[in-house]
Amino acid sequence: MGKHIDYTLKLKSEIWDRYKNGDSIRSIARFIDRPSSSIYKQLAPTGGIRPAPRTRSKKALSLEDREEISRGIVTNLSIREIALQLSRSPSTISREVTRNGGRRYYRAAKADKVAWSNALRPKSCKLAIYPHLALIVEKKLMIKWSPEQIAGWLKKTYPDEGAKQVSHETIYKSLFIQARGVLKKELQQLLRSKRTIRRSKSSSLKGDGLGRIPNTVSIRERPAEVEDRSVSGHWEGDLIEGSQYSCIATLVERQTRFVVLVKVPSKKKEEFISALIKQAQKLPRELYKSLTWDRGIEMKAHQQFTLATDIQVYFCDPRSPWQRGSNENTNRLLRQYLPKGTDLFAHSQEELDEIARQLNTRPRKTLDYDTPADRFNDCVATIH
Repeated sequence: MGKHIDYTLKLKSEIWDRYKNGDSIRSIARFIDRPSSSIYKQLAPTGGIRPAPRTRSKKALSLEDREEISRGIVTNLSIREIALQLSRSPSTISREVTRNGGRRYYRAAKADKVAWSNALRPKSCKLAIYPHLALIVEKKLMIKWSPEQIAGWLKKTYPDEGAKQVSHETIYKSLFIQARGVLKKELQQLLRSKRTIRRSKSSSLKGDGLGRIPNTVSIRERPAEVEDRSVSGHWEGDLIEGSQYSCIATLVERQTRFVVLVKVPSKKKEEFISALIKQAQKLPRELYKSLTWDRGIEMKAHQQFTLATDIQVYFCDPRSPWQRGSNENTNRLLRQYLPKGTDLFAHSQEELDEIARQLNTRPRKTLDYDTPADRFNDCVATIH
């Protein structure tokens, strides 16, 4: 282990820069030769959220101002004369001198240090000022809405009531900076990531080894209406896996982001395709025109699916998950309900339908904070 390192302002800044750029705590620890736990202790007090740099208000007295006050006292200038030199109110100078020992004991450096220390007193955040707003936020977190969804919904629901609006950053800070004492720490576990400190947005998606599938139709051959989301009825699909080889099929309608979860017996192509066919037959033909999938071997019998449903299947390029962006995002949302490593076969279709219902009734930023259910129901109404 390296020698003791003092966490200077410069080193703390380096740690925060690296953390913001996506470096892990472990890699930062290796870089400065310190234990990971030591780096964590630097980040945890503010919940992984970089503290704003401290700045002195332009209206506040500076060290130079205080030194001028001290010189004025030494030369027996009156409070008014000192104030005139500094273009300040006499009452400002009077209070400054009185709170720091009077004319006899006033020292500029000591007074400036005390003022800088006093300025550290915590400022109340909006959720602390408006308890009713904090209660609304807490209730939405309890039903697994994200801070961004809550903030967007509040803005849309109460457009002219500032006391009922709050930014998603304020919600995150109130969750991760427990010193604020506004939102309970237990609510962190209801966030999608379940992290104890906030992580950088920097991340990457890695493709898996994919099987060979015969007679595929490339995503590049999809009609333009699928690509620009101008028409409903085009879906993206994927498989999420759990322990004991368990899996669930996830389907997302591209235009409305409406989610459907399908319980499948296994990844065997016959059983898997049979479950997809059964689900497809529950929807009107106008609302299920195409399906885009990755190159997972479970779709090897895609021609059987198309023959039974008249739904064309398009396949993404290898190792290109971003080509099914809506579905990838939905899978991340689902991990809030179906954590990695759990037995997905333990969930009935009714339980999966309830999870889908919760997702479909959550407002989405990409839908201008409408819900997928509202948008999908509008599409259903137009075909009847």
